[in-house]
Amino acid sequence: MASLQEQLLKAGLADEKKAKAIRQEKRKKRKQQPKGAADVNESQARAQQARQEKAERDRQLNLERQKEADKKAILAQIRQLVETNRLDRSKGEEPYQFVHDKKIKKLLVEPIMADQLSRGRLAIVHVNDHYEVVAEAVARKIMERDETAIVVLHEKTQQNEPEEDDPYAGYEIPDDLMW
Repeated sequence: MASLQEQLLKAGLADEKKAKAIRQEKRKKRKQQPKGAADVNESQARAQQARQEKAERDRQLNLERQKEADKKAILAQIRQLVETNRLDRSKGEEPYQFVHDKKIKKLLVEPIMADQLSRGRLAIVHVNDHYEVVAEAVARKIMERDETAIVVLHEKTQQNEPEEDDPYAGYEIPDDLMW
C-alpha cells in the first residue's frame, strides 16, 4: 500500500521538492531526539507520581500513629490522676447503683460517699475496667481529657437556699428521716 505522501504525488496535489523537504525535516527531528526519550519522560512522570502517592500514604500513616500515641498519652494521664486521687472504698457498706453502658452497676461505698456522690462532690470514673471514686475537681480534669471516662458526676445543687415563694420554707426536714 502506498503512503499518503506517494498518493498525493500521484494525484498531483504535492510536488517532489516539498515531499523531500518534509522527509528531511522528520529525519532531523528523529535524530535530535535521543532514543527512548519519550519512554524516559513517561517513566519519570510515573516515578514522580508514585513518589507523591507514597509520600501521601506515609503522611496518613504518620497521622494515624500520632493520634494513637496521643490517645495512649491521654489514657496514661487519666490513669495517673485516678491512681493518685482515688478515694478508699474498702470500708464501704452501702451499695451505690449507677448506669454504665446500659447496665446497672453497683459499688459499695460509705454512706458519706453516697451522699457526696449524689450531691456532685464526688464522681465515679471508669479506668482499666475498674470503677473508682474521685473528687469532683479531679473528675473535671479527667473530663477535659476524655469525657467518656466519667461515669457518674451529678451537677451540684443548692439545697439549703429556699425559694422565695416556698410554702414549706419554715419547716426543717429532720436529718434522721428515712423514707
